[in-house]
Amino acid sequence: MARREKVTRMSVEQPLWRALTGYRVLTTVYAVGLFATAYEEFVRPWLAVAYFAVLCVWTLATLPRLANAARCTRGFLAADLTLAVTGILLTPLADAPERIHAGGPTLPSIWTAGSVLAFAIKGGWRWAALASTLVAVANLVERGSPARDTVHNVILVWVASIAIGYVVEVARASERTLARALEIEAATRERERLARDIHDSVLQVLAMVKRRGTALGGEAAELGRLAGEQEVALRTLVSGGLVPVSRASRDAAEGAVVRAAGEPDADGPADLRALLAPYAGARVSLAEPGAPVTLAPRAAREVAAAVGAALDNVSRHAGEHARAWILVEDEPDEVIVTVRDDGPGIPRGRLAQAEGEGRLGVAQSIRGRLRDLGGSAELVSVPGQGTEVELRVPKDTSDTHGTRGKAERR
Repeated sequence: MARREKVTRMSVEQPLWRALTGYRVLTTVYAVGLFATAYEEFVRPWLAVAYFAVLCVWTLATLPRLANAARCTRGFLAADLTLAVTGILLTPLADAPERIHAGGPTLPSIWTAGSVLAFAIKGGWRWAALASTLVAVANLVERGSPARDTVHNVILVWVASIAIGYVVEVARASERTLARALEIEAATRERERLARDIHDSVLQVLAMVKRRGTALGGEAAELGRLAGEQEVALRTLVSGGLVPVSRASRDAAEGAVVRAAGEPDADGPADLRALLAPYAGARVSLAEPGAPVTLAPRAAREVAAAVGAALDNVSRHAGEHARAWILVEDEPDEVIVTVRDDGPGIPRGRLAQAEGEGRLGVAQSIRGRLRDLGGSAELVSVPGQGTEVELRVPKDTSDTHGTRGKAERR
């Protein structure tokens, strides 16, 4: 069954657009309420009524425009600001001069700030500075002189809109940085997964061809030499980084791993014992609980593959006659699998040297797999006393996988 990934991204701007929508509706009601309480003091109330009729229709009709930045176009912003400035300039014609000089509100009142904030959210602090400057000029023309309360209101709108515009720009930059980081993480994890698969198959086959060809001599030696060159080139490519493959290729690769492990591709729990049983043989002993050791299918396959990689290292580095033991422990919260051998052990510093040379057996095929599952892989080796690899994987790997991949599998 093919797997699909659903990535959910939340825009940091969306709450601001929703808040602005509510602000415009509430300030429209507020402006109309102010006019209604002072209706008798207006010298031309019919002009104010006409303006508020247009303002109410415009506010309600343009609510969908404030759904997101894409729908809030420059034409809409220009028209919206024009309506706000027009209301300010109409105030001296509709209201009484005494009220204006006494510091009475303009016709749109604080609704004007909504137009300026729309500029700030859409285009950042520069757009906000332009819009707030135009509103400031209109307020000064309406009062006729730079009164203290007018200057105070103008500076308040100017500073607040520029600050919000700057915050929006920072939030957008942070969102882009986070998206890029997630892309890099996804590409790195895909490269590591491919490196593990390549190490478990192609690289080992090339290494075997190189050894057998060199031993046989003749034309086979030339074939072995070519295989060795390709092994080195492939190791360099894998350690240097690979581009992410398509989703179809990833699903096909996962399906191939499932079939190779001998387990049907199912969503139900998998018995780890069934995946480890094929490793048991004349020189590999398997000790396991009598009851099923259940893990998520992906976790069970990855643990089994890590055990296979550990046994491959035993065969290659400890010698063909080395013995190995696999111990499976089913704890309440985790599963512990220990792979031990009686080989000569690993010299100090050899693992770091191998990783630097692009040999990813322990770094990716073992530790990388367990790290992806939220578990751990510890390797203890004493020269002359063999090597022990302890794999620990939590039984619930769904939360760890969702957090690391930022994806919901369904």
